[in-house]
Amino acid sequence: MPMTGTPPDWEDLRTQTAGIRERILDMLSGLPWDGLNFKHGIPGLSLYRIAEPVGPFSAVYEPSLSLIIKGSKRVNVGDETLIYDESCFFLTAIGMPMTGQICAASSAEPYVAAMLRLNLEAMRRLIADHDLHPTNIADRDRGAVVGAATPELVDAFLRLIALANSPNDIPFLANHIQNEILYRLLTGDQGARLRRFALAGTNSNRVAKAVAWLKENYTRPLRVDDLADVANMGVSTLHHHFRAMTAMSPLQFQKHLRLHHARELMLSGSFDAASAALTVGYESPTQFSREYRRMFGHPPLRDVKAILNSDDSTRRSAVG
Repeated sequence: MPMTGTPPDWEDLRTQTAGIRERILDMLSGLPWDGLNFKHGIPGLSLYRIAEPVGPFSAVYEPSLSLIIKGSKRVNVGDETLIYDESCFFLTAIGMPMTGQICAASSAEPYVAAMLRLNLEAMRRLIADHDLHPTNIADRDRGAVVGAATPELVDAFLRLIALANSPNDIPFLANHIQNEILYRLLTGDQGARLRRFALAGTNSNRVAKAVAWLKENYTRPLRVDDLADVANMGVSTLHHHFRAMTAMSPLQFQKHLRLHHARELMLSGSFDAASAALTVGYESPTQFSREYRRMFGHPPLRDVKAILNSDDSTRRSAVG
């Protein structure tokens, strides 16, 4: 479903951060750009500039924080759609298959965004050091959410990106600024949700273990009883919380993983549709083709050929 429950000061956030985002854009204009990414040496950070509408592109997103400096983006997670822009961030606390689309971009008004990989171990240390325990509210969390991009958070990104111009400072300052960003997240409007994902013993953390197991074993036949054992939950409880977190059932999640990875294999040029289907765990090429078309809109070979002929690199990987 579209993003709802937008706070009344959403437009105010965009106004409050406008000056900071302009400084980031000025800074990025001095960095080398390969047509998609800005090149720099800051670990864990990806910077994107896109000068035309692209998508839909699909990928298995890793735990990360995405901040739009200019533009807006639509992301499909299971059967839900999230839309975000300069006033908010996009956070995925677990690795999930998603489809995204950048609808408006041009050379005069490009889409510009930053994506930071989340260091979950550093997050757990911050929670312990600063006594940031989860609140006692319903533990039924989405694994991907939109939150408020406050001036403090955007300013921390400005200082992190500025390290690209002082590479000697990166080894010392990058971790400190990234920890500040984590702290801003943990104490912000999505902080309680993020803390539950990070800490053992919560339902969110248990489902995150099931998701991690599925990502490692997506080619194997799935027995939900075994997955429930991994999560240390009952089968019905796992189904309930898994769908609440991912907008998918465990079987749907596995199917999404298989289809995304099969697409990557075919795009590599080393696999045809039948061999890709077998590699990711399908026994029936017909079923694979049917489900692939349902997800990506075209049969496997036609879809892959269209992507390769378009030379559109943004359709082959996640874009923040």
